[in-house]
Amino acid sequence: MSDKFFYKGRQDARQHHTAYGGFETRASKKAGSKKYPLNLVVTSEARKQEVEAQVAEAGLYANITVDLSEGAKESISELTALSGKGATVTTAKAPSRNDPCTCGSGNKFKKCCG
Repeated sequence: MSDKFFYKGRQDARQHHTAYGGFETRASKKAGSKKYPLNLVVTSEARKQEVEAQVAEAGLYANITVDLSEGAKESISELTALSGKGATVTTAKAPSRNDPCTCGSGNKFKKCCG
């Protein structure tokens, strides 16, 4: 007999989206968050306090370690990259032809300054 009368479901099982570990399979890892803190290395306790103040001011989370060995180098490039980002730049929208003029005359823009 044919399958038609004894249907037991799909013959080829398709993979489900949760098979990869969850719904957000390509979620970005935001550096400086609680889940993914910054890993910073400083060379003294005084410098550690300065960097902690910078991290708190920026609203980030970081694991700061002190390396007192000879020839140790600071590694705070992740912090400087995140704190160096500027604010979002927005520009004022130019008035369209039939909007009131920005000079305050009360006329339409096309009759006054446009």
